[in-house]
Amino acid sequence: MNDWPIFSQPHSSRHLQSILHALDIERQHTIVYPSQDQLFRAFSLCPYKQVKVVILGQDPYHTPYAADGLAFSTPQGMRMPPSLRNIFKELHDDLKMTRLSTDLSDWAKQGILLLNTVLSVQAHHAHSHAHLGWEEWVKEVILDLNLSSSPICFVLWGKHAQKYETYITKPHHMILKSAHPSPFSAHQGFFGSKPFSRINAFCLEHDLTPIEWSDQS
Repeated sequence: MNDWPIFSQPHSSRHLQSILHALDIERQHTIVYPSQDQLFRAFSLCPYKQVKVVILGQDPYHTPYAADGLAFSTPQGMRMPPSLRNIFKELHDDLKMTRLSTDLSDWAKQGILLLNTVLSVQAHHAHSHAHLGWEEWVKEVILDLNLSSSPICFVLWGKHAQKYETYITKPHHMILKSAHPSPFSAHQGFFGSKPFSRINAFCLEHDLTPIEWSDQS
């Protein structure tokens, strides 16, 4: 898929095939999100060599039609999830930008890997696929990205995402950490963390094109 090494490495490929086999069995007797064709959308929209930013989420939205394969994103026209609402609030407070579109595919196309640490979920059961092996596979993704010679800003919101910090060791990368944007924790350090301006400062420092965060032309 694009130029992602994770899909061609023998060990990672075997690991992934095991997950997908379990997922096929799961889909035979229950509803799984996102749809099969959107499962790896984060990778298809953001090629490996174009990654400038990684934003780690936890697992997909588990309500009908909300998961679109990108962490925190949801199709336009869906009710805005609370975490995304808080992300947009911080965007406005940080850069005075207003964003209305809940579809974050434009961010992905600018080099942001919007990656969940678990890529699938059973309908109405949050984090129900943690047992499938996704988190170990995503660890391999992060290890591959750590080896990239291009500087990458890793955005780790919340304790779950911050478990992956140990795999980011190269000094040319940057790690941004704060509380998760969930309503349960956003007031514990997410609000006021100014991630969007800090990401763009990182891009400018490394001669990378800053991210256009707003959907307003």
